[in-house]
Amino acid sequence: MANPEVYAVGWICAISTEYVAAQAFLDERHGSPSSVSRHDNNDYTLGRIGQHNVVIAVLPDGEYGIASAASVARDMLHSFPNVRIGLMVGIGGGAPSPSHDIRLGDIVVSAPRDGMGGVFQYDFGKTIQNQSFQTTGFLNQPPTILRTAMAGLRAQHEGEGHDIETTIREILNTKPRLKKKYTRPDPSSDRLYQSDKVHPENDGASCQEVCGDDAMEVVSRSARTEEEDNPAIHYGLIASANQLMKDAIMRDKLATEKGVLCFEMEAAGLMNQFPCLVIRGICDYSDSHKNKDWQGYAAMTAAAYAKDLLYRIPSNKVEAEQKIKDTLSHVVSTVDHTEKEWKGK
Repeated sequence: MANPEVYAVGWICAISTEYVAAQAFLDERHGSPSSVSRHDNNDYTLGRIGQHNVVIAVLPDGEYGIASAASVARDMLHSFPNVRIGLMVGIGGGAPSPSHDIRLGDIVVSAPRDGMGGVFQYDFGKTIQNQSFQTTGFLNQPPTILRTAMAGLRAQHEGEGHDIETTIREILNTKPRLKKKYTRPDPSSDRLYQSDKVHPENDGASCQEVCGDDAMEVVSRSARTEEEDNPAIHYGLIASANQLMKDAIMRDKLATEKGVLCFEMEAAGLMNQFPCLVIRGICDYSDSHKNKDWQGYAAMTAAAYAKDLLYRIPSNKVEAEQKIKDTLSHVVSTVDHTEKEWKGK
């Protein structure tokens, strides 16, 4: 049985596909925790990546969204009180644009931009008469230790490239049961349709069968060269909400107006309660042409990036960080004190 006190890195997944991918990248797997908080409903996998002891948790089957993610993070911090840095790792929908050639299997990492912390809640805001809906849900940026490691890894990849695809193949060769679901799909299945091309409602057939690959309806993109990273890694704003984005017109609007690179459903529940870096492998284009063919591989690319990131962080730097639960306790007490002072005036 493993001692919960020795785990300093918390890694949260939303679905079982992400959970399996995360487990595959552990250098060493540990036993079950010796004890957890009485009201903790999470399932945990414990292990080591590089110098770090890592606790991985997944949302309950069938539960999605901001509130569920916040609940998982809360329970993790109760049962693993020494967690000091957090990662939210999994799949998301891409928002390709002329300035960001995002493709299936690519990785998007939350990074501060233009005064925004890296994640914003696009279904949180205000409606003003005769004006469009104004989003106001900008959230805290990732902790400095993670942003520093991210900057170092980004520079390394820019200068030397990365080995993510090779690493995934090596892992799958040792885990043949995962090959069918988690191997990179045929590149020809990566089709970005024009924004006004909508998949027929309630049609369970594949896009290949129903939507086809008419050159007038599919965005033309040249194959990546050997000098280009594939999968590519993009840094910028991730949009989060309690709803699945399946609207190419809205996707393009938020990409243009806010600089959004990716859409997902959990991160907004974490950033102010579980300060973390959000890492998403792109499995679709946030439009009506969704399918699950790329989910396994996208989960693997995100987990591979997370592992590379942890390898850049010395364990003594993590130990020097304040425990997340203590940070949050301080924030809550400060807010309570401020409210009391305000009411007393």
